[in-house]
Amino acid sequence: MIPFSYRFHGHNSLRYVYKNGQAVRTHFATLKTTTNPHRKNPRIAVVVGKKILKSAVGRNRIRRRIYEYIRQQIPRFSQNFDIVIIVSSSEFLTMPSADLTNQIEDLFVRSGLYKTP
Repeated sequence: MIPFSYRFHGHNSLRYVYKNGQAVRTHFATLKTTTNPHRKNPRIAVVVGKKILKSAVGRNRIRRRIYEYIRQQIPRFSQNFDIVIIVSSSEFLTMPSADLTNQIEDLFVRSGLYKTP
């Protein structure tokens, strides 16, 4: 799980990203990002709807898998972003870890979240 300071708090902050964020889509997920110069840390949320997977246990497992990968990538972010990953496929539940990593990495690279060396 990611630290408390890297999470969203309340629904209004998520609404802002939904409305004003830049979207990058794949078959499995959508990444919405917007810059946030008012914060010293990026904020991250993973959204898995009930339409995707009815089981709360499965939805939470998907969230935990994605959060664990993101936790390791936080130092690579170029600036303070608000990031929302909207999962659109239940395949994340059974997907091998390497494939999940590749899918999320692809979203991050395409959205320009990483620092350039």
